[in-house]
Amino acid sequence: MDQARPTLLLTRPEAQSRRFAQAFRDRFGADWPVVMSPLTEIRTRDPGPIPPETDGVIFTSQNAVTAYAALTPRRDAIAWCVGDRTAEAARSAGFSVQVGPGDAAGLVNAIKARNGGTRYMFPRGVHVARDVAAELNSAGIETVSVIVYEQLAVAPTPQAEKLLASPEAVLLPLFSPRSARIAAERFAGCAAHLRIAAMSDAVAEAAADLNPGTLRIATHPDGSSMLDALAALIAAPNIA
Repeated sequence: MDQARPTLLLTRPEAQSRRFAQAFRDRFGADWPVVMSPLTEIRTRDPGPIPPETDGVIFTSQNAVTAYAALTPRRDAIAWCVGDRTAEAARSAGFSVQVGPGDAAGLVNAIKARNGGTRYMFPRGVHVARDVAAELNSAGIETVSVIVYEQLAVAPTPQAEKLLASPEAVLLPLFSPRSARIAAERFAGCAAHLRIAAMSDAVAEAAADLNPGTLRIATHPDGSSMLDALAALIAAPNIA
């Protein structure tokens, strides 16, 4: 293993971190150093009775698909999914899907353009970057918001704490404003030279308290563009 390479630090829940680590190693090399330290833990919540039948169900995350699918056997509604990865999860759960452009704003616009008196349900987490139900309701499209999971903040692993205590370069991809805020809280005062890939402008803004040495914003809110942003960070001068 080339110890001069910056370590990739992944803070998403374990399943997503493992999947992204594999994609990263497929692109940049199987021997790249990776540390996984999830800063959130997904816990399904019982929302009580599921609302009456709706024509469409809106998913802006894979976590929402998993939680909702565990709560009800209903698969009759069309699943409107924020992007390809969420759509893949919804298909695997038995839904027929419509795939959005990769971000919640684009999904809202697509639903507005296609709506014909349809009633929607929005299974979501406690914390969301964008309140899709509120936006659609304000546009006259009836949408019921149902909280089906929560993301609980957890402490970094000892391996991550050791990594961040060293003044070495660390690649840190951040995928949501909340994950960036949690990282800023958990990693406050770290000695590592952070090279941050942010999925959006909002994520980059939330990551400002981490005082990154270098930051790149993905050109599109998907995993491939995040890998492109990390490639730019790897190629940047004085990476170590």
